[in-house]
Amino acid sequence: MRILLTNDDGFFAPGITALYDVISSDNKQDIYIVAPEGQRSATGRSITIYQPLFVTPHKLKRSNDFGLAVNGTPTDCVKLAIQGEILPHKPDLIISGINDGPNLGTDIFYSGTVAAAMEGALLGVPSLAVSLASYDYKNYLPGANFIKQLIDSNSDLLHSTEGFSNINFPGTEGKNWAGVRITKLGKSVYHNTFESRKAPFGKEYFWIAGDLQYTDEPGTDLKAIQELAVSITPLHGDLSDYKRIEILKGDFKG
Repeated sequence: MRILLTNDDGFFAPGITALYDVISSDNKQDIYIVAPEGQRSATGRSITIYQPLFVTPHKLKRSNDFGLAVNGTPTDCVKLAIQGEILPHKPDLIISGINDGPNLGTDIFYSGTVAAAMEGALLGVPSLAVSLASYDYKNYLPGANFIKQLIDSNSDLLHSTEGFSNINFPGTEGKNWAGVRITKLGKSVYHNTFESRKAPFGKEYFWIAGDLQYTDEPGTDLKAIQELAVSITPLHGDLSDYKRIEILKGDFKG
């Protein structure tokens, strides 16, 4: 299998490094890394159109693997990898992550990690978005080992081209996980605050911050992580509201 790794934390981030080290350990997969050269979190589905994309090759642990750092967004990286003919072969699977921090609920609409996996799915490549749902726990190995088990077992998650899967791991050792749950998106809302400050030459600027608030609804990704279970949420790029389509058809009969 040929696997493309990407992320939004940067080419040298510990999450993608752990994922590469674990997946490459048995020398069964060809692995490419095409990832942003630096931090690109919360860039969502943005792409670069008003400046060039520069790429910097980097050697990986195995000589037959291939690494490029890109001065763009996660979506840029996937587009370039699949459509820019920069890889030796088209990948069979795209894995975006492992992200530093959760990608849960409606937060996914801002996430560069999820955006990269969505781009892969839109381009017809099975894709996973993978996150460690903690800002305090920093051991990425349990999550990386979980992904390797999916690959070794040839899980159905690795073959869908109808959408992609968003996977979040609890911030604890794997032995403490309360199983795996197939979930729906929860509702997460930030109560944002904007702190006003003055730059040295007097220009005003704002620093955004906020507290996360979410509904405690059973069956959601948020609830699964709260209860220390691995959350797997199947997603797709079709945002159509089919229920309202049928209602509005009745309102606008021609």
